[in-house]
Amino acid sequence: MEQHLCHAIGCDVRCPPNRLMCAPHWFMVPEAQRRAVWRLYRPGQEVDRNPSQAYLEAARAAINSVAAAEGRDPLPEHAEVIKTIERILAKEQGKE
Repeated sequence: MEQHLCHAIGCDVRCPPNRLMCAPHWFMVPEAQRRAVWRLYRPGQEVDRNPSQAYLEAARAAINSVAAAEGRDPLPEHAEVIKTIERILAKEQGKE
């Protein structure tokens, strides 16, 4: 069975592809957030790699809940990631 790493920041435990996190991290997520992740999960999205935006937002909230509980920084917002990539590209092209 194919597996992936737990999506909790810094975790290297392998999980089934239809699971967001390893069990210890999953049960750190508040129950309401766990229910939201499962409600928005679509069977097969881990195969076609096309989850909904709503699922991604619920997953992000769950990941950030664990990060907060473990004293880690949250995942950066999408806009922050884009800005960082643009800065790196500009630097590589000598524009910065």
